[in-house]
This record gives sequence, structure tokens and C-alpha cells, in this order.
Amino acid sequence: MAASASQPSSAALALLVALLLIAGWASAAGNETQGFRPGDELRRYRRVQALLRRLNKPALRTIQARACAHLRYLLSSSFLCCSPPTPTLTLTSPDGDLIDCVGAHLQPAFDHPRLRGHRPLDPPVRPKGHHHRRPNDTAGAGAQLWAASGESCPEGSVPIRRTTEADVLRASSVRRFGRAPAARVRRDSVAGGHEHAVGYVAGDEYYGAKASINVWAPKVSTASEFSLSQIWVIAGSFGNDLNTIEAGWQVSPQLYGDNSPRFFTYWTTDAYQTTGCYNLLCSGFIQTNSRIAMGAAISPTSAYNAGQFDISLLVWKDPNHGNWWLEFGSGELVGYWPSLLFSHLASHASMVQFGGEVVNTRASGSHTATQMGSGHFAGEGFGRASYFRNLEVVDWDNSLVPLAAGFHVTADHPNCYDIQGGVNAVWGNYFYYGGPGRNVRCT
Repeated sequence: MAASASQPSSAALALLVALLLIAGWASAAGNETQGFRPGDELRRYRRVQALLRRLNKPALRTIQARACAHLRYLLSSSFLCCSPPTPTLTLTSPDGDLIDCVGAHLQPAFDHPRLRGHRPLDPPVRPKGHHHRRPNDTAGAGAQLWAASGESCPEGSVPIRRTTEADVLRASSVRRFGRAPAARVRRDSVAGGHEHAVGYVAGDEYYGAKASINVWAPKVSTASEFSLSQIWVIAGSFGNDLNTIEAGWQVSPQLYGDNSPRFFTYWTTDAYQTTGCYNLLCSGFIQTNSRIAMGAAISPTSAYNAGQFDISLLVWKDPNHGNWWLEFGSGELVGYWPSLLFSHLASHASMVQFGGEVVNTRASGSHTATQMGSGHFAGEGFGRASYFRNLEVVDWDNSLVPLAAGFHVTADHPNCYDIQGGVNAVWGNYFYYGGPGRNVRCT
């Protein structure tokens, strides 16, 4: 229901501050080597608030959950999330997210020193050979729960999932919030607990990639682990100069606070060290779409031996301006990564990768039970295993072409998560992949 937002009462603010101080005391009390240090807690609190002010821009409209709407506003919106002082129109979102409709010219991208004063570009020409989903294709997921009521942001604005204090406090540090840990791309050996089952092409010049990705809700064992399925567009070495653009779906309790599969993007220019972030959690990606929210939950999802749903993703380099554009679903242009963000990807990619990834922290002393894809091995096939289909790359002529003979599939730990590729007339290049993680052969 629509309602006007109000400022929190002084009593609510006092209660909130008291709760924060108590939480800080409880955290410090668990460490025998140091006592309660209110100065440290206050400094951290101020860093969190500064980050929230930077990320949460003034909204023309906010779409939020119906349950306890007023309490959520008091605890998450005006005080902690630094929403605008003027009232916003509040609608409902069934997944509990707060979606702010922010003027396109105010989005976080334009905080980047080299993008200030920039205005979103008009849509580019799509690659030759690009066709929208055929009616007899496997059903697409594509929809997002926040937009289930049919609401979208006004023209000239973009939907941004609001960052709350709880989101930031789940991160390993305020400084690392919104950033991925290192070793996100498969190498010859596994590093940092990241495990993959992927297909890839390398050794040529690539200007984009396209695939349809089966969407599931895999179980993630601990909050610090995640499970994702995505496209990687890669350039540079696997050292400190690695450039990547990434898009797909992920389940990440630490980042989002739940176990829903969510549409996400990522980018980096220095191997995940200091540049780049998920979604719009730093300046960089320029969103142009008023209907798709990055980081929002995807619906419906696939079920074992039941309905199968996938999303189509296309990333390609605009031959006129050199920027990397993203299309989601059946023709929805989401926005673009300006070429000036990158070093190697300013020209082209040297590798394209498709597949799944999990983090294995071995929290229980054995391999994680975090699932990849459906949580079932590739050999179970359609309706049981997860899949990528219609894999294509974009060539120098801005044409979508099937993968060449150099396409390879590989799994870091096939007893935990595996992959099987194939080609047919309907799905083109495809593969099944995934697995349950810990089992009798994966310990």
C-alpha cells in the first residue's frame, strides 16, 4: 500500500544508539585480550554511516516490503540508510528488499572522478545474429520479485536495491563491503577455497558472450560461502592486472542476507584487489534500465523433476563507443561498463568462461556441503542437473558466433562438482554442471 515516510522519533533514535553500543560491548566482551572500546565502535559506526550516505542516493520512490513497514523505515531507512529528507512514495515488494528509484543522473556510477558530468548513452546496436527468445524455448525466469506487482521506476530513474546497515555489518570489513575475495577466476590450481566447474574458450580476440543459464536456489552451508553461475569476460593475466566483467545469478547470504538466487554483476581491473564491486556498490557500472534491479531476487526458479527456468545474458562491446553493455532476459538492456574503467578490456577480451563457482571454507573441518547449480551432478541431465545452453561469443565484426572447436570443460574437484558438455541443433553448445559438495567421494 502507498504511504508517506516520516522521520524517526527521538525515542527510536535513542533506542537504536543504545542497541548499537550494547552490540559493540557484546562483541568486545567475547575477546579476552581486549575490553570494551566505545571509541572504536563509534568510529566504525561513523564509517558505516558514511558508506550508506554514499551508496543510498535520494529516491523519487521506494518499493519496500509490506510487513512492519513503519518499523523497517525507522530502523533501515531514514536514519541508517540516509534516505532523502523529503517523503517518498512507498509501494510493496514481496521479497523484503527496499528498491529506491533514483534519478539516473544521481546513480553511484557518477561518483567516479572520470564519470562526473557523464550522461547515460543511448542504446547501442546489438550484435548481428542476436535474436530474442523463441516461443518454444525453455521458459525464462527473467522476472524479479520486487516488480511482481507490475510496478517499475519512473522513466528517467533507475531501481537500486537499498543498502542497509545490516548488509554492511555482515561483510568482513566496511572497506571490503561489496567486493569479492581474490581468486574468483579459475586457474590451474584452486586458491582461496574457490571451486569451479566451467567451460571456456581462450586464445582469440573476444568482444562479448551470450548464454542462457538455468536458475536454481542451491543450499549454501555458511554465511561466508556463496554459490553462483555466471559468464566471465576476461583479459590480462591471472596476476595483479586481471580485468573481468561478470554477470549471472548467485546465492550469497553474506551479501544479501538471505538464500534467494539474485541477478548480479561484477567487475575488476586488478584481480579483485582494490577496484570493482558487485552490482552498484561502487562507482563504475552505468544503469540505463528502469525495470531491472541488480542484486534483486529472480523468480521463478527451477525445481528437481519439475519446471525448468533460465535467464538469458548477453555482454558485448559496443563497436562505436567501446563500452561493454549488458542485456538481461528477453531484450532488457540493463546498462554498461564504460571502457575507461579498464586496461586490457579497453580493447577486447582474451578469454570467455561460463559456469559455476562455490566457496569452500571447510568450516566443519571437511569439504563444504554448499551446492553448485541444482546440487546434482551433470550426469543426471535435464530437469535434474543445472545447465548453460546456446553458448556464443561476439567476434571482431560485432557478430554472435557459435563456440569454436577450442571450447573446453573442466572441474576443479569432479567428485564434488562436475561438468559434461555437448552440442545439438536446438541448444547449440551446452553443458550440464554442478553437484552437492560434500558426499562419500568428496570429503
